[in-house]
Amino acid sequence: MKFFNRLLKLGVISWICIIIIWEIASKFSNPDFFPGPVAVILGGSDLIKDGSLFQFIGISLGRIVSGWILGNIIGIPIGLLMGKIKLVKMLVDPVLNFFRFVPALAFLTLFLLWFGVGETGKIILIMYATTFTVMLNTEAGVSNVQKEKIRAARCLGASEFQIMFNVIIPAAIPYIFTGMRLAMGGSFGAIVGAEMLAANKGIGYLIWTSRLYFKTEWIFIGLICLGLMGYFTDKILVTIASLTMKKYGISNKGNIKNVA
Repeated sequence: MKFFNRLLKLGVISWICIIIIWEIASKFSNPDFFPGPVAVILGGSDLIKDGSLFQFIGISLGRIVSGWILGNIIGIPIGLLMGKIKLVKMLVDPVLNFFRFVPALAFLTLFLLWFGVGETGKIILIMYATTFTVMLNTEAGVSNVQKEKIRAARCLGASEFQIMFNVIIPAAIPYIFTGMRLAMGGSFGAIVGAEMLAANKGIGYLIWTSRLYFKTEWIFIGLICLGLMGYFTDKILVTIASLTMKKYGISNKGNIKNVA
């Protein structure tokens, strides 16, 4: 029973059920339109043998991580300043609340014109998809810091610099990491669209060009790769978040807020 509960907790049982349902459903469908898991695995073996699948995964992941890191570098400091300084919030908030509703893919054509079809345009697109989500969550985290903690730090003679790094940032860490996780999801959406329209390598490119060869199983392989990439990157980020929060005495993973 303990072994079953462990498998259930890990999600193994859920995925076994999904695969069984998928295989049964494929038996009642045209395999060219809805291939089963066995057909998908066989189709994926061709991509693995020639090395293209792992190459595409590495290229897409490199673009995602590069743009995501740049978005965090921009979004976190601005979010901290927005939460700390009212003037900065008044200046940035209208811009933030405008552009965060404009999806990254809406800028794809412009970015291609401005930066070309190379890596720069794709990375900047992902950076755009990341920045505003991180900024919003960071600002919310700073705004929710208890004022008593800040007043107590000032009474003890702490400077504004010390208050920022020893009071505000530790208290806002759950919100910051939530923003980073949500932004990672947005980054995956942006890169798929960019690679579909302006790339000759990557998972998005694989999904888009599979239709030309009528390789439906390759589309499923691309979708599975995206899910696995997202799953493992999120697990890594949650682990880093847990270690960071533990350092500051926040041990409950539930403290990673979802405010977006």
